Amino acid sequence: MADPARMRYHPWPPNERFGNAMVKGQAHDQLFRTDRADSKIFRTEDDRLQPQWTMPLTDLAATERLARAVAEELRAGDLVTLSGDLGAGKTTFARALIRTLAGDAELEVPSPTFTLMQVYDGTRNTIVHADFYRLHSAQELYELGWEEMTENAITLVEWPEHAEDALKADRLDIRFELAPGAPEARIAFLTGSGAFAGRLDRLRAFQTIVEKSGWADATRLPMQGDASVIRSYERLWKPTGETALLMISPPRPVGPPVRRGKPYTTVAKLAETVHAFVAMDKALRALGLSAPEIFGEDLDAGLLILEDLGNEPVTNADGPIPERYAEAVRVLASLHSTTLPQVLPVADGIDHAIPPYDQEALLIEVELLADWYVPHIMGNQLSGSARAEFVNLWTETLQEILNGPTTWVLRDYHSPNLIWMPKREGLKRVGLIDFQDAVLGSPAYDVASLLQDARITVAPDLELKLIGLYARERRAADAAFDVAAFARAYAIMGAQRATKILGIFARLDRRDGKPQYLKHLPRIETYLCRNLAHPALASLKAWYANYLPRLVPDETQHSA
Repeated sequence: MADPARMRYHPWPPNERFGNAMVKGQAHDQLFRTDRADSKIFRTEDDRLQPQWTMPLTDLAATERLARAVAEELRAGDLVTLSGDLGAGKTTFARALIRTLAGDAELEVPSPTFTLMQVYDGTRNTIVHADFYRLHSAQELYELGWEEMTENAITLVEWPEHAEDALKADRLDIRFELAPGAPEARIAFLTGSGAFAGRLDRLRAFQTIVEKSGWADATRLPMQGDASVIRSYERLWKPTGETALLMISPPRPVGPPVRRGKPYTTVAKLAETVHAFVAMDKALRALGLSAPEIFGEDLDAGLLILEDLGNEPVTNADGPIPERYAEAVRVLASLHSTTLPQVLPVADGIDHAIPPYDQEALLIEVELLADWYVPHIMGNQLSGSARAEFVNLWTETLQEILNGPTTWVLRDYHSPNLIWMPKREGLKRVGLIDFQDAVLGSPAYDVASLLQDARITVAPDLELKLIGLYARERRAADAAFDVAAFARAYAIMGAQRATKILGIFARLDRRDGKPQYLKHLPRIETYLCRNLAHPALASLKAWYANYLPRLVPDETQHSA
């Protein structure tokens, strides 16, 4: 965790025109209804679709716990507004929130009533604490540089109604009221506006599942993200040192139609909700494999609390660790030698049908090369006829795969998603994550995914050795296993995957602002060239040599 930050005293100079006059704020009347007697959801009269959450706070400690929970949700650019009468709990909440964001439980947090603003150094972002009680209008904020000060900060505003026009629509509002019966009891009403509405729903869902699963006292720490644009992870740390992972995977937004009225994610058979992960996780664990145990879940919100399998990789600074890659190959051989169901249970009354890795999905993936890699990496465009020839050749080549054997294809079975667990035995030593996009397809796909790892170089001799291990394991389980047919399928699926990933990594750079993936392109280009050398891909090799000759060096270079 970052070192505790200390307060930077940058109080805003008092505006002389305020004088000593105190502007009395008008209470913000809000009408709300409940759908049933015990409901904790209410709607404002102005916006009945806006999600809201009310939380009873029995004492000061409960208010501080709420502040810590909100703090862990906040990021740069967020705005939190606090309202309520004097003595309602705003000061207690603000102090706890700022101390959490600053990583300093003893930080002095004076009221900004007379200075207008106090600025703090947080562990991740600047924190601006403002009090608008003495403001006459929003214009005074603009004159003081409010927009520049708060643009990349986490901003906390008390008495926001005094300068409502200066505040952005996307924000979290918390209104505090005194609760009858106990002097320290309060009620907090949380309202998410704009983009914060969905985040508030997830925060409420998170609080519910951590309380039910025994992780309510855990601290949330962000983790480095993967290539996904909708999925993220956090590590939960209990005071005892126990850890778990929070998977945040809200339902995937529906993208624009790209083929026959369907978005890319639907055509490519990518998981739309967290249901697919839960189904595959339970199924893999039922087979005795080391997928993470699910401690808590909210399927609608897309939140899962998962067993932390650790962070020991199957690679080191020199590349793949052969013994660990060999065990990962044995996991696939065991899985592919098993008769597997195609429909899996998710929860009571909910099933997940594993989608087929069909021609439509396989083709739209290879077309990513033409859509992203060719224009943004090669710097040119394919003609209509060249693209049509490309698609036709892949259509013909893939028929052999579509007519061949099928199994579960975990789809992202490679080093970043494999965790070595030395305290377990046998196949259980290979921890599995990131399998929500699983499909029914060729057994060769995941083998190629592992042995032609996009993020770390697998030497050709190690690749061949591990292909031989896979074949021996399959033959031991089934004497009829066709090694030659598998070798052809391996080359085809390896080429398909390499072609797809060249497009995906170019897209990650160009569309998603993740240039770090470009460094892997030379490795993937090498894998593609290696696969195209197989006779099953002779026609496609000729196409690549004709239109993208950089990807197919001459035979002298290749044999070297």
